[in-house]
Amino acid sequence: MTALTVQGVTKSFDSTRVLDGVDLHVPERSLTAVLGPSGCGKTTLLRLIAGFADPDSGSIDFGDQPMFTTKRSMPPQHRRVGYVPQEGALFPHLTVSANIVFGLSRGARRNETRLRELLDLVGLDTAVAGRYPHELSGGQQQRVALARALAPEPAIVLLDEPFSSLDAGLREETGRAVAAAIRHTGATAVLVTHDQSEALSLADQVAVMREGHLVQLGTPVTVYRSPHDPGVASFVGDAVLLPAEIRDGRAFCALGDLAVRNDIPGGPAQVLVRPEQIRLHTSTHLSGVDAVVEDVSYYGHDASARLMLLPDGPLVTVRLLGVDLPSPGTAARLTVTGDTLAFPTA
Repeated sequence: MTALTVQGVTKSFDSTRVLDGVDLHVPERSLTAVLGPSGCGKTTLLRLIAGFADPDSGSIDFGDQPMFTTKRSMPPQHRRVGYVPQEGALFPHLTVSANIVFGLSRGARRNETRLRELLDLVGLDTAVAGRYPHELSGGQQQRVALARALAPEPAIVLLDEPFSSLDAGLREETGRAVAAAIRHTGATAVLVTHDQSEALSLADQVAVMREGHLVQLGTPVTVYRSPHDPGVASFVGDAVLLPAEIRDGRAFCALGDLAVRNDIPGGPAQVLVRPEQIRLHTSTHLSGVDAVVEDVSYYGHDASARLMLLPDGPLVTVRLLGVDLPSPGTAARLTVTGDTLAFPTA
């Protein structure tokens, strides 16, 4: 199997720098999610890896094989890349089976055993083989697109926001199936997404991009629990960021005296508290910070509440179970569980 290494890659369109010195290593047999907002350069990076365009500078290697250097660029058809675009981009006039085997040699296209293996790999029944794309659901179409990408046994699989057009439930189900299929083949994969939950739940590592820079690369747990800066903290999940004063390894802020897990000098800082760390108590006889419920957003399985800290503190978000929710105007006390992360501001 093949690792992917991107070093010092830059790319501009006219006077706009889209990628600026991107370094990324994707270990073999792993799935990396490239996460970032629209316009941060993540799809451009994917296209450069595929060979659809060339960087202005830098290098791209598959294992020990150079795909791009300043002196040479391997054509995309020779890179052994499987590419899954948004919405699958299946050929509407071809059946499912014809779509899947499209990129294979003439002899391989007649191998029905291989076709059944691919359908089974992506969780599709052989009964769909004779159908056309318009006869499939969105999730089925994306699985066919993945089977087509995996059919030639590529070195690298690239997925460009493949689940963005699916509804929430189908997106999660299809995402799990696609990730499982990729891991079963042992392929090395890069998934571009702007969905934080998708990146954290599916990937082995997450690469966070912002304005053409790769600002953090790490496991989902590391990126969520130890973000590089407040910008990453706010983008990767909900974040409560409060001004604080650091003294003797503790943060003194509007939510009280909190433990800090990272080693930073004393002085002004921003402290990060995740909403699930904050406990809401409707009994005002308990210790904690006084607050009043401003509004509640109900999602079924859980909910979030915004509370104003008293007497004139900031609004903070608390994540709650979807039962016994407080009403707006309810007086409450807030406490924080676990430790926090602080970012110096001086």
